[in-house]
Amino acid sequence: MMTVDSSGAAMKKLLTATMYAVLLAACGDSNHRPVSRTFSAEVTRTSHGVVHVRADDFTGIGFGLAHAYAEDNICMLADSLLTVRGERSLYFGGEAPLTPSRNGEYSVAIDYLNMHRFEVRNEESDFFFKAYLDLDQLRAGYAAASTEVRDLLAGYVAGYNQYLRDHRNALPKACRDATWVKPMTIDDVYLLVAEKVIHASGELFPQLIVAAARDDTPRAQVAAAMPQIGWHNEGLGSNAIALGGDATVNGRGMLLANPHYPWFSTDRFYQAHLTVPGVYDAMGVTLGGLPIVVIGFNENVAWTHTVTKSWHFTTFRLPRDRSDPTGRTYLVDGVPERMTERVVDVQLRQADGSVRTRRKTFFQTRLGILMAAPGIPIGSDDVLVFADPSRNNTRSIEQWIAMGKADSVPRLQAELGRVLGLPWVNTIAADRDGNALFMDSSVVPHMSADKFMSNCLLFAPLLTFDGARSACHWGRDSDAPAGIFGPGNAPRLIRRDYVANSNESYWLSNSKQLLRGPPPLGFSPLYGPVDAEQQLRTRLGFAQLDDALAQRGRLDLSDLRKLLFSNRVLAAELVLPELLPGCAAASDTVMRRACAALAAWDRKVNVDSRGALLFREFWRQAAEIPALWRIPFDPADPVHTPRGIAPAALAPMLVQLRAAANRMDSLGVALDARLGDYQYQRVGGAIIPVHGGIGDSDGVYNALHMRGPLTAQGYDNVAWGTSYIQLVAFDNAGVVAHGLLAYGQSTDPVSSRYNDQLGLYTAKEVPRLPFTEEEIRADPNYQRTMIWEK
Repeated sequence: MMTVDSSGAAMKKLLTATMYAVLLAACGDSNHRPVSRTFSAEVTRTSHGVVHVRADDFTGIGFGLAHAYAEDNICMLADSLLTVRGERSLYFGGEAPLTPSRNGEYSVAIDYLNMHRFEVRNEESDFFFKAYLDLDQLRAGYAAASTEVRDLLAGYVAGYNQYLRDHRNALPKACRDATWVKPMTIDDVYLLVAEKVIHASGELFPQLIVAAARDDTPRAQVAAAMPQIGWHNEGLGSNAIALGGDATVNGRGMLLANPHYPWFSTDRFYQAHLTVPGVYDAMGVTLGGLPIVVIGFNENVAWTHTVTKSWHFTTFRLPRDRSDPTGRTYLVDGVPERMTERVVDVQLRQADGSVRTRRKTFFQTRLGILMAAPGIPIGSDDVLVFADPSRNNTRSIEQWIAMGKADSVPRLQAELGRVLGLPWVNTIAADRDGNALFMDSSVVPHMSADKFMSNCLLFAPLLTFDGARSACHWGRDSDAPAGIFGPGNAPRLIRRDYVANSNESYWLSNSKQLLRGPPPLGFSPLYGPVDAEQQLRTRLGFAQLDDALAQRGRLDLSDLRKLLFSNRVLAAELVLPELLPGCAAASDTVMRRACAALAAWDRKVNVDSRGALLFREFWRQAAEIPALWRIPFDPADPVHTPRGIAPAALAPMLVQLRAAANRMDSLGVALDARLGDYQYQRVGGAIIPVHGGIGDSDGVYNALHMRGPLTAQGYDNVAWGTSYIQLVAFDNAGVVAHGLLAYGQSTDPVSSRYNDQLGLYTAKEVPRLPFTEEEIRADPNYQRTMIWEK
């Protein structure tokens, strides 16, 4: 690989070498060995290390993107490859936790693998990924994919491997000289994509799936405690607003993207601009291991995603055939069917350095893989099956390519319905013609509303259906792959004013047009509830937007930025007007101090806000008080109800306020302490204050979750929350985009791109993104290089 300015002599050298390789290929004997590809790309860095990759084809942009990503995050990506290969135990031991941090540089933590609050061990992770991800199915899926998809993935593998060859002896401290840093294969990239796809399905239950396997290797130690069934989607969040032409100053669309994703692992975003001239030109962010823009914009359309309220799996109860003494036959409509077996070996490094092999056998039915069923009301002769329509979904890359090519919202909607490749996200988009779109085209099991009204559903908390009757199995739409809903049965809305979502269901996408689906039964309940009370973050988002439109009529990008960074706390706005007068009767010093701190607080979570810490500690407990609200939820007014403190709840709230004040006193934290002194990110030896609040429970739009509880030193570093911010508008000259990646491009602490944008986040600054060639060249930190495979 050579690093040069594209205008230099090396460009001519590269072009000459490429042409020579092509001529040699053309003259070769096609009956002999296949001609190897030549990978090349033009890679430009602009301010904060934002990557712009330009190439003649999708092979080239995959090559350039992987090379750039490896430059910033090679240790994290190499470590994540161990996870999806099922090789963590071989290098780190089977009993070690899945998610270690390497020298403080990164963590390969996958939140979705720890939903039960049980720590997943390397051995469990390895068995899960080797059993759950079927390479034969993935290979078949990608063999049928478009040439663009296959080229993109092949280029990504080559780019990573080229970087590794060039820098093997100069890797960051976290993986320097590590034997586990190995070249990537095409199978590896299939697995990396597949791991992202199953975030909201199989990865929720790895231990229960592993627990259902037969252990074919004796072991001396006692197995870990079995987690009970139960999961939640805390941590899977985002905000999105798409404004149509009727709501903007210039009559064109605008978009706010505010995903709330982890600040660690390959679920961190990475800023990239990918261009194949005349074919594809999109900018935004990708995720580690994905070779394409997943949230972004082009010249005509801007889009983002929010995690859906939809369910992306079901389970089935299947009765065993009692006539089979092996227990490996089950009954559907009274007809016996045999389970298939998958034998999985995992190598485990021992304390003395030796390696031993453990073997498990996993069992598969035609509905899905067996899982353990602690706490599930099924009979002793029944089995529980986990059914995941995303398990072999190889359409996601094709979906994002198609989205990046779309030239309008109607075209984007058509591509979402054609491919149906998004695994667990809604799409919110706006175009230069002034259209705004909400659509949940995610992969949702085809369980129609009528099956919920019959006796097919046996256990609602885990969506357990009666697998013994084929009438209760997944249905099929003619316009979709087998087992999932097609676009005709998916929630969608195009408007000229706005659509918005903050992870609640499709029902509230616009406060003036509540969606219910086609009569008489509406959309499947798997798409989420209707007539349901909304989280406070959702309510604040709609309230702020509706108020701004009522006051101003039409908005611009600065208005969207103000909405995001208002840092209002809706819970405080709802309860303090009635709670503070109740403090008047307080006679003790603690309560007088607490009430004085809250009375003086600006009711925001800015870094300089004083009283925010006290309210947060108070509200963590007060929000759980039963029958809290005086005015109940009204489905006709979901933005403004419920509200008002119920008379019976006032006394318990004051008790919780006193308890919160006492806790803070015991820690030595002032009740009116400045938020930024206790909520911060450590960057080397520096402490950088950050603003934001919890989100759903306290009603802060700009959600930011810290890793641990309040201590005398403050909260630990950020776990997840506002990560990438994208503000996009369109004018007569093209696209106007601003973007910020809060934690920066790199996970290497010695890199200049490590947390280098965090100060911008603290200052609420979202810089302009260079998109056109002229804008890119004008960037003060412009640096262009050519890379090619050697």
